[in-house]
Amino acid sequence: MTPQELVSAACPKIGLLGAVFYFHPKTVATGKEHNLDGFRFYFLGRGGVLGDVEPAVVQSAFGYFHGDLVAKIWNSAKERMAPRAAATLYMECCRRIGRDAFADIAGLDTFCASAEAVVAAVDPPGLALYAGTAAEPLPEDLPGRAMQLVATLREYRGSVHLLAVVASGVSADVAHAIRRPDDTATFGYAEAPASTDADRAALAAADALTDTICAGAYAAVPEADRAQFVATLEAMETALAG
Repeated sequence: MTPQELVSAACPKIGLLGAVFYFHPKTVATGKEHNLDGFRFYFLGRGGVLGDVEPAVVQSAFGYFHGDLVAKIWNSAKERMAPRAAATLYMECCRRIGRDAFADIAGLDTFCASAEAVVAAVDPPGLALYAGTAAEPLPEDLPGRAMQLVATLREYRGSVHLLAVVASGVSADVAHAIRRPDDTATFGYAEAPASTDADRAALAAADALTDTICAGAYAAVPEADRAQFVATLEAMETALAG
């Protein structure tokens, strides 16, 4: 399995698995204990690794949300909890999902070693949200550690993809409208912007560039462990579905 094949097989799974904890009932319940609804806990917890910053900084890192929505949610959320404290709490929610679901999965030690090799191989300039997430301390237990690493690798590809989209010449709002046509209001837009065939072609090129960049870091996974890396992600999918 080549690094490119590993990226093609693993990253779609990581994209889904790494977001499972965002609005999980246990995560939402934890947020409510701190007077944060699900959306505010998501913004403050995920973006809190950036620190107590202005909304425009969060928007630049998240990429696809309308600036007015970011300002409204971020500013009202940080009145209720400090961003860094929320980030710490949010990451603990992430670990808890792994602890609840992954205890019986074999090979988590090899998976974690491979995932940590990818993280160590990443060149972080321009990847602020990823870098902040990757800086969060990893727990000692393998189920919690594995889940945190999956979330971190999700932020890696997401941050790289945002750079690739900008480099392709497609604006973030147009890219979002093409990729998520049913989520216009959720991301703060009154209506979806128009897109062209050229925009769609450029976004496809951005996808390809994203995979090419990510393959450089995923090459750090030992060739003998790549199939197991994907198999472990599949086991995680099964565990969480159950």
